[in-house]
Amino acid sequence: MSGMQMGGNDVDIDLRRLASSVREKWKSIAAVVLVVTIAAFLFAYFATPLYRAETRILIETRESAYTRMAGAGEGERPILDDEGVTSQVEVIGSSDILRRVAGELQLSERSEFQGGGLLASFGLGGSDELLRAQTTIDIMREKLSVYRVENSRVIVIRFSSEDRELAAAVPNAIADAYIDEQRAAKLLSNEDATGWLAPEIADLRERVREAEANVAAFRARSGLLVGQNNSTLASQQLSELSSELSRVRASRSAAEARAEGVRQALESGRALDSVPEVLASPIVQRLRESEVQLNAEIAELSTTLLDNHPRLRGLRSQLADLSTRIREEARNVLESLENESRAAQRSEARLQQDLDALKTTSAAAGSQEVELRALEREATAQRELLESYLTRFREASARGDRNYLPVDARIFARATPPVDSYYPKYGPILGAAFMGSLLLMIVGTLLGELFSGRAMRPAAGTPRVQPVPHLVMPAAASAEAVDGDPLSLDVPVGIAAERLIAAGVSRAVFVSPEGEEASTASVMVARELADAGLRVLYLDLTFTGTPSSHMLESRTYTGITNLLAAEAQFTETIHGDLYSDAHVIPVGTAEARRAMRAADRLPIILTSLTTAYDIVVVECGPAETDGLRRVVGDASEVLIGVIDADDERVRAASESLFGAGYGEALRVVAATPEARSEERTVA
Repeated sequence: MSGMQMGGNDVDIDLRRLASSVREKWKSIAAVVLVVTIAAFLFAYFATPLYRAETRILIETRESAYTRMAGAGEGERPILDDEGVTSQVEVIGSSDILRRVAGELQLSERSEFQGGGLLASFGLGGSDELLRAQTTIDIMREKLSVYRVENSRVIVIRFSSEDRELAAAVPNAIADAYIDEQRAAKLLSNEDATGWLAPEIADLRERVREAEANVAAFRARSGLLVGQNNSTLASQQLSELSSELSRVRASRSAAEARAEGVRQALESGRALDSVPEVLASPIVQRLRESEVQLNAEIAELSTTLLDNHPRLRGLRSQLADLSTRIREEARNVLESLENESRAAQRSEARLQQDLDALKTTSAAAGSQEVELRALEREATAQRELLESYLTRFREASARGDRNYLPVDARIFARATPPVDSYYPKYGPILGAAFMGSLLLMIVGTLLGELFSGRAMRPAAGTPRVQPVPHLVMPAAASAEAVDGDPLSLDVPVGIAAERLIAAGVSRAVFVSPEGEEASTASVMVARELADAGLRVLYLDLTFTGTPSSHMLESRTYTGITNLLAAEAQFTETIHGDLYSDAHVIPVGTAEARRAMRAADRLPIILTSLTTAYDIVVVECGPAETDGLRRVVGDASEVLIGVIDADDERVRAASESLFGAGYGEALRVVAATPEARSEERTVA
């Protein structure tokens, strides 16, 4: 055949070839897409319509400010955090609530909620009633969706059903059952609280009675009797005595000050009119009135009488006598004030003695008061706890009697029967079927082209492939035409290797019609090429792997079947020849059927190997001509390995290759060592 040689080894994907492959197969693609779309339409048309409705619940504290328990302020209200709301979602979807709703609406009697299982078919699922109830619950869970609206305390209960009335009835019934469950839980909690408080209150009453009795007994025993203001008598007396002492001291100081004022006035001889204590005396007041009257008479007589007149002298004598009497009365006042001061001093001294004695008594009773206060605190704490329990018990009892237990949730949007079904939607189903099938068919077509190697082309920048002239045999080679058959050429191994090198062939494909024994020719050619300094890869595509087994130690090496089956990488399948520098890819150990399913990848693998090696020798064994299309490519040459050139199978293979368009195939004869020596001498 005419070989093709490339100036470079890189390849690219031929996008034009991919596009043309889609255009060539558009009828089959359109037919498949149309069939899938029609099937999707029929599926949607005959599908049972489903309806969906939802009920919304708001989680909030519904306790009124007028009915809130005493002492429960705004800061003591329960905090409904994210975890709390999420927990309520789980409660709504619990089996108890679903079982209750299923019983109320008799869902197990509907065909929509009936089903069987593997256990039931073998009679291992328990009683029929239990199995039917569990099946109903499982189907309800599949149709039910309970979720929380993000960043809110709203819970949505969504249910789908074939019956539009039932689609609305189920979420409403679930919401009502949830509210009833919460109310029942609060009632049970209230009953538990009252049941616990009753004996606690009885015990507290007894403890309060004992604590108060201990306080009274200790107070009587220690003499710490309580007076006014809830204080002991000793403390009260000490306070009163201190107040009286302060008052007596103030009175004494005042009396001493008044007496000192009168004394200074008398001693200095100044007028006594400026001394309030003297003027306050009734006797002094009467004497002052007489003195004023005498002064008035003297003044009146002085206008008509001389100073030596007996009348005037007598009045002046009376006036002097009055002054003397006033001074004497002032001394009496002074003496009275001094007596008052001395009496106050005596009272102060007596009160001070009493106060000192009472302080001593109070100090002695201090330790007893400490113990008394401890007993009083205990009694007070017990009493306050009892009062608190009594208040809560009365409130809990009243709520239970009146059945006032508000639930921290309310239904603010009930489900109504939907008008339109949410499934099936013809537009999305048909659109998805059309686009999906179209894409799958296009992708499948493109992948088929890629794996077959038909969409591979030389990479951009590499020289265009040039035709390589067919291998021309030297004059020493025998050539003969047989009865009009195509020209058949028989050459030894060495000459075949030299002609392959001279022609620049990158892929030599060997066919051995006489069996895998004739594959010795391809093995010897590969070794000759390797001895010539080329990078050579020998690829064994025979059924038994006989050719490569002569180049390796055993047949257990990974090879081309492992690579095709994706069980190994390139580097794991390439091995070294025992007798040359050539590399070998044996048949491998993977399952042949699995490898053949990926046979379309073989052209790509060969293209990759051609870029890495100077020449790839492919042994196909007694392969059919049609099977060579996967291994023959650009810059390739097909050769026939023979043992007996006159064998009819060799003749038939040459004719078949010529008829298939591969040209005149060289027949490479595996020479003996003597023949090879002679061949080298001639060359």
